[in-house]
Amino acid sequence: MNLQGLRQELAHPRTSVQLCLLGIVGGVCAAVVIILFRLTIELLQGLYLQQGDNFTTMDAVDRFILPIIGAALILLFAFVTGFKHYRMGIPYVIHRVKHRYGHIPLRTSINQFFGGVVALASGFSVGREGPSVHLGAAGSSFLGQWLKLPYNSIRILAGCGIAAGISASFNTPFAAVIFVMEVVLREYKIHIFIPVMLAAACGSVLTRLVFGEGSELALLNFGQFNNWFYLYLIPVGVLLGAMATLFNNQLMNMIRWFRPLNMASRLLLAGLLTGMVGYLLPQAMGSGMSSIQFVVSSPDNLVLLFAILAAKFLLTLIALGLGVPGGVIGPVIGMGVLTGAIMLLPLGLFMDDTSAYTGTFALLGMAGLLSAVLHAPLAALSAAMELSLSPQIILPAMLVIVPAYVTSTQLFKNRSIFIRQLDYQKLSYTTSSIREHLQKTGVMAEANKDFKLFQDSPEQLMLNHLQQQPTDLIVLAQDFEIGMQYSLVQFDVSLSPDQSHPLKYVVMEGVPAQATLAEVYEILQAGRDGAVYIYEDTPSDIVGVITWNGLRAQLMKEQY
Repeated sequence: MNLQGLRQELAHPRTSVQLCLLGIVGGVCAAVVIILFRLTIELLQGLYLQQGDNFTTMDAVDRFILPIIGAALILLFAFVTGFKHYRMGIPYVIHRVKHRYGHIPLRTSINQFFGGVVALASGFSVGREGPSVHLGAAGSSFLGQWLKLPYNSIRILAGCGIAAGISASFNTPFAAVIFVMEVVLREYKIHIFIPVMLAAACGSVLTRLVFGEGSELALLNFGQFNNWFYLYLIPVGVLLGAMATLFNNQLMNMIRWFRPLNMASRLLLAGLLTGMVGYLLPQAMGSGMSSIQFVVSSPDNLVLLFAILAAKFLLTLIALGLGVPGGVIGPVIGMGVLTGAIMLLPLGLFMDDTSAYTGTFALLGMAGLLSAVLHAPLAALSAAMELSLSPQIILPAMLVIVPAYVTSTQLFKNRSIFIRQLDYQKLSYTTSSIREHLQKTGVMAEANKDFKLFQDSPEQLMLNHLQQQPTDLIVLAQDFEIGMQYSLVQFDVSLSPDQSHPLKYVVMEGVPAQATLAEVYEILQAGRDGAVYIYEDTPSDIVGVITWNGLRAQLMKEQY
């Protein structure tokens, strides 16, 4: 199949071999970018850390200076690429997927790569999944833009890149698929689900080839416990829901409080505060995955666990609230692990030894806090199952996730941190149901290619043709000084047959062959009449016509 045939097939919202292959290629492209991202972080940290993301091995003065240097480098990259291209992260990607079909600007992607590398390498409390989502969507959508694929398929490609990016970052392919469907795309369609699954699988395979089979949470093991533990899990979930609400509220407050400061002041302040806390408590620095080893090594040290949790909470608010490029999921995982381990300790009043359940409660704490902060209970459940390598965690995880989510949403009226950030930035993340439906179909899937093109022809010639072929679409091309104008020519039924000019001319707007029916609807819906023409590379290269009646028929067909 040639490239034109590929574009024609991908314009249809259906599962096909071509779409599946596209998902695989997009997943590989995204995974390669994320692997390079992770390797760059490891290379930098290897220069001054004995173990990745473990800043306890650094001198105290070096820990203080490192985040300040990191903030200065982030500013340097932002200055080189342009400060107006600094928007990045999961909320921005959600907006671009909903309203720009997943098109990610190149300069924001460059900022995200280098800024994310520096932020994670210099000890800021941010996660690598934010850059992974941004870079994954960019890496795969750039492929679609280069091939000039229909916008509806580029949107799917962006979802594939996000899934591959998360899978390559955490080695959790199933959780990556659920995250894309539940948080980013917010819909479940089989023709989207299949290529996203393939992309996530590719991301996981490639990351295992490079980094091995394990993950940072491999130290946490799920252990069976008595049935009476289940009752205790409900208040654990309630506490996690309250903690999630506190975190979301305070993060938004930090963003609002420091907005009057310019970017340079915010980033340097974040570096200074992170350095000060890191000087005193280095265990709180980093993405949050390093918290796991402290939970495993000192599960009974309540003072240390509380101190790390409080410092991690504060450093995450500072970093994300002041604009350090990075994600929220990594730190939330770290805080959830710490909180779960702390919530296990009261059971020591009724048991001789609770250390066997440290990994279990750490995983449950992670799942509960993730679900309440992100409002993604299915993604949190699947992540807990994948990271524990045990399906037995499903029931206890449900008993933590459900009260955490309900407490957060119903009792405290909390919303997803991503949605709150989008609202604050005035970035739209919803569309009308009609537009959302029409975005799934490319114009080439419904374009009428059986049209007759007349170049500056006299009216009688077109009238004779319509009398012989009344079902043909007639397009008149007129060459004006301002450029070519195309008009749809029809019989004017309001005129009597004996009139000398029984033709009606409807001037048409053009849309590129990459567009979807949503763009056609936006042009025609006001007048509920007329047509648009479809062109390939230039407006003079017309390849099809879509009329309002044809668009309406397609909508009615889908309705029934």
